[in-house]
Amino acid sequence: MTPQPQPFRLAVPDAAIADLKARLALTRLPDQAPGEAWAFGTDVGYLQGLLHHWQHGFDWRAEEARLNAFPQFTVPLHGIDLHYLHVPGVGPDPTPLLLMHGWPGSVFEFLDIIPRLTDPARFGGDPADAFTVVAPSLPGYGLSFRPGQPRFSIEAVADCLAHLMTGVLGYPRFGAQGGDWGGFTASRLGVAHPEKLLGIHLNLLSLKPDQPPPANPTPEEARYAEDVAIWLKEETGYQWIQGTRPQTLAFGLSDSPAGLAAWIVEKFRAWSDCDGDVEAAHPRDRLLANIALYWFTGCIGASFWPYYARAHGSWPIPEGRTVDVPMGYAAFPKEIRRPPRSIAEQTYTDIRRWTPMAKGGHFAAMEQPEALAGEIAAFFRSLREATP
Repeated sequence: MTPQPQPFRLAVPDAAIADLKARLALTRLPDQAPGEAWAFGTDVGYLQGLLHHWQHGFDWRAEEARLNAFPQFTVPLHGIDLHYLHVPGVGPDPTPLLLMHGWPGSVFEFLDIIPRLTDPARFGGDPADAFTVVAPSLPGYGLSFRPGQPRFSIEAVADCLAHLMTGVLGYPRFGAQGGDWGGFTASRLGVAHPEKLLGIHLNLLSLKPDQPPPANPTPEEARYAEDVAIWLKEETGYQWIQGTRPQTLAFGLSDSPAGLAAWIVEKFRAWSDCDGDVEAAHPRDRLLANIALYWFTGCIGASFWPYYARAHGSWPIPEGRTVDVPMGYAAFPKEIRRPPRSIAEQTYTDIRRWTPMAKGGHFAAMEQPEALAGEIAAFFRSLREATP
């Protein structure tokens, strides 16, 4: 029997909001390490201001209403209640598009870009470019989490979302788009379920950071190898702890909203195109909406699981395999890793579009929704035109 979706509307209890504010009032901050602000992690002074706003100025109900303005559903699938937005396109023949976030993101990343994808004419675009968007909370994240439920690797996430698109929603073929784990999932879909895909569009590529460089690298390939070496040394501590001791870390971040905010906001600052001012790229209330969703759902421990699965299993693209479905890539200048096309072509054999972007970083749908929506439309437009 096909699982039956049920309409969903988010309504956090008043008691949970009151509990959060009480915990924020009791925050005990560490001292600030000597030296440059942010050099050793989240700056104490910045976090103090963010927490004050979270307690006294932030309007969760307004952010909740932004999410509830979109049609949402849950469906029992692969042992969990999977949450997703399902927004019909406004156009003559909307293409079904699976839109996927990563860590430490959520479906709140997509609230500005979804209307641009589903109703391009509203923004001066061509209605023929419309998509019907399916944007799930990844299994284990946000509203796709309940205590005690199964944990998901990226391979399992891909299988679950393929089942959602084809077996539940009835789209025999669809496009997939993502960054972070969403990009990994789209790439995994290209390996495990290629017959279901029109193509995939990425803003983060699923490339092993430790893969050996070419024997005679070009200057661009050599620079990439140097960048990856710095990344592995300075920026991957979170991966090691989330990938080896996720349960231990989850105690602190599930009990302390200050700890949770510090852990997440540091990544938004480090990975965004913001020149060190995180709120230049992400308004304060948008940051807190995403953090608060992690808090209210209690999902932070489960959200670490793809890191644990990757650290203790195989790469989502098996050794010796390639992604052979049509692929498009938006190369944002402040993405955490920026490989040259020649490196990407070792994994992705059918690159149809490769676009250097003028501005933006890891959270592209939040930072540059207009530019990313335009790239997604252009990539899938070429596939539509090529379809008889």
